Amino acid sequence: MARSLYEWLWQHEFWLPPGITWEDMKESEDTHYPQPRDLLLSIPFALILVVIRCAFERAIALPLSTKLGVRDKQRPKAEPNPVLETFYSTRRKNPEEGELLSLAKQCDLPVRKVEKWFRRRRNMDRPSLSKKFSEACWRFTFYIISFFTGLAVLYNKPWFWDHRECWTGYPQQPLQPSLFWYYMLELSFYWSLVFTLPFDVKRKDFKEQIVHHAATIFLISFSYCANYIRIGTLVMVIHDASDCFLEPTKIFNYMKWKKTCDSLFMIFSAVFLISRLVIYPYTVLYNTYYYSMEIFQPFFGYYFVNVLLIILQLLHVFWSCLIIHMVYKFILQGTMEKDMRSDTEESDKDEERDKIREKDKNGITYFSNVTSNGYIRRNGSEPLDNRAHLANGHAKER
Repeated sequence: MARSLYEWLWQHEFWLPPGITWEDMKESEDTHYPQPRDLLLSIPFALILVVIRCAFERAIALPLSTKLGVRDKQRPKAEPNPVLETFYSTRRKNPEEGELLSLAKQCDLPVRKVEKWFRRRRNMDRPSLSKKFSEACWRFTFYIISFFTGLAVLYNKPWFWDHRECWTGYPQQPLQPSLFWYYMLELSFYWSLVFTLPFDVKRKDFKEQIVHHAATIFLISFSYCANYIRIGTLVMVIHDASDCFLEPTKIFNYMKWKKTCDSLFMIFSAVFLISRLVIYPYTVLYNTYYYSMEIFQPFFGYYFVNVLLIILQLLHVFWSCLIIHMVYKFILQGTMEKDMRSDTEESDKDEERDKIREKDKNGITYFSNVTSNGYIRRNGSEPLDNRAHLANGHAKER
């Protein structure tokens, strides 16, 4: 069954141009072509990257965060409550109004205290600032290494300067060792991101990240198997260019270096918008869609790879809209708006709002008590009833 599925899936009519078969791409002692089985190496390499990442974050990133003054916010802990904890872990983390009323009755607590408990409990599960810093340090380190590795590999390649060279001799383009290891590095990294996705900092574009990782892994894998190596290397180096500026922007934000953070974000925005909305469509989309037609006629693999590339471009547009909105706010307000992809701690706004309400309530109660006795004390001691009474809300002289 598996053998039949494999043979059907890898029919040369699907993945190779008309007139080319897998027989034409047999390896020899001097010539090596990409083989699907090579991709299996990316899984153990990804696990190795996960181990390296854990060691890097513990041995380098966390001590560095302490030295640079990155401090985790002290969060008030939720008081132990078995009923609420059971609901939180088995049902949902953000109960609806009816559920809050029911839980308040079960625990014999005011509804507001139940709301506060869930806010504090959710905040306890939010990642600390040091964790965000460590994650950003790891990604920054990788993107820097990957980007300059890509430049070193592609600098002397003809298709890096003349994009039509991507299709010269296709698909019978021998795989060079440097390109193989560059592919393994990138593919292993994205697999490692998938493996650590449940443990990484979750942002508001979490679903888009999953789509991005899946599309990237499929694109890298397919481009390798169908020998779209040349176009694939261009895609990877373009993506790494802007990421090299995004991660240090986050790092300086966690360090509270606001001016440096704002400056880096503007540089990142410019690099991202130019590389993803200008260079990528021309260098990759136009190249794959039009230049390839000079060499062969359309076939299934041609449409498949273009669909994956367009999915990436749609995600570029989505993130570009968020970035442009943040830049627009920066120009108007003169300060960088908080990353809309980040999740806000509820205590930052809701806890303070509750405190203000309590203060207002206490102030009204105190004012009501002292005025009901017919006098107001000045400085907390001196009676004023021999001077003024409240009549219709106004102080009136006797």
